[in-house]
Amino acid sequence: MKFIVSSSVLLKQVQGISGVLNSSNTLPILDNFLFEIKKGKLSITASDLETTMLAQLDVEAKEDGLIAIPAKLLLDTLKSFPEQPLTFTIDNSNFGIEISSDYGKYKLTGQNGAEFPKTPKLDTSSKLKIEASILSNAINKTLFASGNDELRPVMSGVYFELNEDSLIFVATDAHKLVRYKRNDLKAEKGSSFILPKKPLNLLKNILGNVADGVTISYNETNAMFVFGNTTLICRLIDGKYPNYNAVIPTENPNKLTISRNAFLSSIKRVSIFANKTTHQVRLKITGSELNVSAER
Repeated sequence: MKFIVSSSVLLKQVQGISGVLNSSNTLPILDNFLFEIKKGKLSITASDLETTMLAQLDVEAKEDGLIAIPAKLLLDTLKSFPEQPLTFTIDNSNFGIEISSDYGKYKLTGQNGAEFPKTPKLDTSSKLKIEASILSNAINKTLFASGNDELRPVMSGVYFELNEDSLIFVATDAHKLVRYKRNDLKAEKGSSFILPKKPLNLLKNILGNVADGVTISYNETNAMFVFGNTTLICRLIDGKYPNYNAVIPTENPNKLTISRNAFLSSIKRVSIFANKTTHQVRLKITGSELNVSAER
């Protein structure tokens, strides 16, 4: 198997999906990227069994094939190259890999790509298309409020509630709760799922550079996000999300309207003097006056 690819284009793609990789894996094959060529298209896959990311790019290749290439070694090698075409030559008998560049040849040993875990398929799924900027904004506004309690895994992700008249994103750690609602978006039929923190962080880091829309496909066990030439598939958190509406006051007569920047600046200044353990800041409202205070 042999193919030619741009060094900078390849580096950008593998860096984009490398966030899936774990520092320690139960399966040694997961320390690799899976390279698969079909009809002149190179698909690169990274997986930790729970989350899988794929990126596609065009290459010059005369034959199909697949090989698992050590991820860290490949990343470190590609970072050392200036922009230039790289020729990958794969020996299918011993999975040897030779990378030829303008500055020399580099050899490394891969593994049998057939041993790489199969990418999950969503046979029956519902679909929704959303702008990348909107999804990125929803994740940024909710992810920080999700919990880390292993005993309550449903709170460790973000709850997607897809309605026929709105989309709602919710996160809570039982101390704080965020509900982000979009009335300008809707799903064909009502549904909901809980997305884990790791794929959310991956999407958060990537979607800021995506101009196109994101197609979300989901069923009872998995969700798939497709944007540009990248696909992310992840296993959903199983369980029933808490009734978040029950803790949101509906008839609270006490309201305060304040400049966001003025309030934020005051909190930042006063929080310097807050207790380092509790980080508590006291708000005292008297008539049209707000007093912000803290003490150690």
